[in-house]
Amino acid sequence: MSILIIQLPARARLLADAEKAEGTSASSASREYAYVLSADGTSVGRQGRCPAPMLPRAETVVAVMTPQDSSWHRLTLPKAPAARLRAALAGMLEEALLVDPDELHLAVAPLAKPGQPTWVAACDHTWLTSQLMALEKAKVRVERVVPGVWPDEPATAYFHDNQEGADGEAAGGSEAMLTWSTAEGVATWPLQGSLARALLPDPLPAQARFFATPAVASPAERWLGRAVEVQSPAEHLLQAARSLWNILQFELTPRSKGRHALNDQWRRFLSPQWRPARAGLVALLVTQVLGLNLWAWHQQREIRLKKAELVQVLKQAHPQVQVVLDAPVQMQKETEALRAAAGQPGDNDLEALMGALALAWPPEQPTGGLQYDGNSLALLPPAGWGPGEFEALRSKLAATGVQLDVAEGRLSVRRAPRS
Repeated sequence: MSILIIQLPARARLLADAEKAEGTSASSASREYAYVLSADGTSVGRQGRCPAPMLPRAETVVAVMTPQDSSWHRLTLPKAPAARLRAALAGMLEEALLVDPDELHLAVAPLAKPGQPTWVAACDHTWLTSQLMALEKAKVRVERVVPGVWPDEPATAYFHDNQEGADGEAAGGSEAMLTWSTAEGVATWPLQGSLARALLPDPLPAQARFFATPAVASPAERWLGRAVEVQSPAEHLLQAARSLWNILQFELTPRSKGRHALNDQWRRFLSPQWRPARAGLVALLVTQVLGLNLWAWHQQREIRLKKAELVQVLKQAHPQVQVVLDAPVQMQKETEALRAAAGQPGDNDLEALMGALALAWPPEQPTGGLQYDGNSLALLPPAGWGPGEFEALRSKLAATGVQLDVAEGRLSVRRAPRS
């Protein structure tokens, strides 16, 4: 399943950047986005920079925010209905936020449970919406937005430049930044000055990891005094896309209809998170197919054994039969032949049918027009008989295994066929 991962440009914060962004808003279609195209979400298949309309097509599109575009807040998730959860979070964070909560977009950590401590990410609502609209206008439908860095363990130091300017171009000569991520939160500081060194723990955690983009790897090692692992922007985007986070919540939750909804469900089913479910489904289908085949083979074997037993019985009872084509039919024919040779009446012989009819026939009722065709006995009913008399006679004959039919004013009596 192909995945397109897009780096969102950093939000303009300074007045000069804001004016520059406003001046280039009309040419947003020409803004270039750094992207990574992966076939499996773990390896880089293709990477580059291009305007949104020229981005490669993929089954899933994930956008990654820069580390400094989100703030992190620890709180106990309120037990509120889904429709009122956003308002409840805004009320709880009102004292901790520097701006009006209505101006921010909030997102709850994955797998959060009501009544349990969790992380809430906050970012500028207008900026995020404008980014999504610009991509949507270029027919790039973003399904997930993930943070570049999030609270996690072990502690991680990520050295990078100031990401991108307001126009989406790489910020030339931008200062190096340090994003420090732990289970206690995320913070981004410039390397220049003494702020980062004062806020970084001393000594550093033993299990801490240190990454740096190629552009700032050497300055980061000199500043830190130890080696760091070089991580390309493409590798960083892949790592961010593999997180469980999705900033698109509440009013920004993607809503799919029609074909898009089916495609989304199918892509979700093919995602790595659903790999155990797919494996279980395949195992279940294989088990069912093997079970059905084994059961069919067992049934066929039982049928062959039954047929072999019938053939054996036929040959034992009638040794003169040399070729067996249909054992039950041949058995019946041979038995009938022996009965006829012995002078014994059969079920449909005249004597047997007349005996059964005599037992069921009403006393002192005349009969007439007897005809026997070798299989059934036909006769005329007494004058004045109606449906009641016919039904009473039919019931008595049925008790002895004889069938009565009434057609064209005549009665037909025959032995009921064996099931």
